[in-house]
Amino acid sequence: MDYTLIRSQRRTAAIHIIDGGVEVRAPLRMAKRDIDRFVASKEKWINDRLVQSQLSAEQRRAFILYYGDTATYRGVEYPLTAKAGKLAGFDNERFYLPPDLTPEQIKSAVVQLYRRLAKLHLTTRTEHYAGLMNVSPAAIKINAAKTRWGSCSTKKSLNFSWRLIMADDAVIDYVVVHELAHITQMNHSTRFWAIVADVLPDYKERQKRLKALQKRLNAEDWLET
Repeated sequence: MDYTLIRSQRRTAAIHIIDGGVEVRAPLRMAKRDIDRFVASKEKWINDRLVQSQLSAEQRRAFILYYGDTATYRGVEYPLTAKAGKLAGFDNERFYLPPDLTPEQIKSAVVQLYRRLAKLHLTTRTEHYAGLMNVSPAAIKINAAKTRWGSCSTKKSLNFSWRLIMADDAVIDYVVVHELAHITQMNHSTRFWAIVADVLPDYKERQKRLKALQKRLNAEDWLET
């Protein structure tokens, strides 16, 4: 079986299905024959995941937005409606867009609205929890990350994916608290999770809902704008 091999200072080998291909990450000193045996032993699992990856790719290609469809904001579905003029916005009841946009233009306009809404809401929630946790992030930024909901740099700058604004409020708060906890604990140690649990005792339930959202978004092709 063909695969891309990436060696690093890790202890064990792992297999990842990325963009319809097989990627194997292995320790620097692991013999190639041992890697081949490892891959061969996982052949059925790999083939199953490749089929799933292909189906997901087909679903993503079929993801289109039209007027009358809905878009999720903070866990709630709101309609996409046409409104005379050149401006797009959100009025707490609907996403309104200029008329006569193509499906691709509708999607692009919604992403831009998501970015604006994410910046406003995530900044507010981060400042709220930063006060409770007695930490001070250096900056709060919005990016287009697909697989990372948030991150915290060594300079205490927080980054959140605009996609997070589709999650419900409890899940959004979990990601915010998670990243704020990294300001004092740049790891996922027992001490780190204790900080998270002190603020959000039900964080594990929120994690499950976040994973469910990630699964859904894996089947949706949002433009990178």
